[in-house]
Amino acid sequence: MNDTAAPITESAPPTPAACRNCGAPLHGPHCYACGQPVKGLVRPLGNLFGDLLDSVFNVDTRILRTIPPLFAKPGFLTNEYFAGRQVRYVTPVRLFFFLCIMAFFLARLSIDEGSNPINVNLNDPVAGEIGAATTEADVITRRDAAVKRLTEARAKIPETPGKAGAEVGFDAQIDQASRNADIRLKQLREAAASGATPPPPMEDTFSIGNNGVWDEKKNPVHLPGAPKFVDGWFNQKIGRAKHNITRIKAEPGQYIDAFVGAIPTALLVLVPLFALMLKLAFVFKRRLYMEHLVVSLHSHAFLSLDLLLVFACLASQRLVASGSVIDGILDWCVGLLIAWMPIYLLLMQKRVYGQGWPMTLLKYLVLGTCYMTLLGFAISAAAIASLVWM
Repeated sequence: MNDTAAPITESAPPTPAACRNCGAPLHGPHCYACGQPVKGLVRPLGNLFGDLLDSVFNVDTRILRTIPPLFAKPGFLTNEYFAGRQVRYVTPVRLFFFLCIMAFFLARLSIDEGSNPINVNLNDPVAGEIGAATTEADVITRRDAAVKRLTEARAKIPETPGKAGAEVGFDAQIDQASRNADIRLKQLREAAASGATPPPPMEDTFSIGNNGVWDEKKNPVHLPGAPKFVDGWFNQKIGRAKHNITRIKAEPGQYIDAFVGAIPTALLVLVPLFALMLKLAFVFKRRLYMEHLVVSLHSHAFLSLDLLLVFACLASQRLVASGSVIDGILDWCVGLLIAWMPIYLLLMQKRVYGQGWPMTLLKYLVLGTCYMTLLGFAISAAAIASLVWM
């Protein structure tokens, strides 16, 4: 009997899975040969939704290392990114996207429609009865009263990110009241010249430019040089805006929802434009456009974070008694947060680009003026788009 034990043979290592695209062995989540990921789209919907949330928000411990310096240390995150220390922080795109959405989501929650200081009744009889005046003096009196009322309301708009858009809305109402008065005066003068009785009250009018009362079929707007189908599309949107004005009179909250929801899109458009402005302002620094884009993303991420805190304070004020100590403290916090915005951006520009104070201040003022102009246009566009698409 042979007691010699059989030799122990090592088992062969398992054969790695092969890439379904090129057949190369897989050694990770992506094929090293062709780059195709192991995870495809053909899998349970729950897994795809989880991957989407992880890809967009990815809120992990990095957020704790990112938010404090983003708020309190101007330029720190940008310089860290340029130095190659990137993986420890949330990426600029994800950071801006997350904070921007959160800020304007909280903005909608913090708006109190019932106590809104800029709430205006669009059915105001002084402004709405201009078309019912039967004499020229009555038309002028009602027009002046409407313009005065709207101008006083416009002056009470608080210093908030939506101020420019609200001002555009008031300016449009003031202009419309004046146009309605001009149309009614013309009607009364024509009736007096012909010896006819005063015309019946005007229906709601909607005029654009000097073309008189707009009508999609009888008196549409024509864009110079535009093909007929573009004119048709544009007049359809004007008709939708006119219809939505009636809806706003009944439910102003719908417009507030649409307007606040459009602002993040406007800011998203401004990010690459501001990066281009930085590229032009610091052209002799010989930095790549993508570097300026990182500066722009971090700047807008900070603004979104600061606005998030402002709206949080405003929402908290609704939970405490007006005039209380806590209410006063929250007022101070809002003021300090708003004051911190321009100071932070100035210090960030100084620390990232490293120029002397005179040149930094000069470029900061020029960039700030240009940016505020673009911001005004962007918010105005958001206000108009909200009116059309709500």
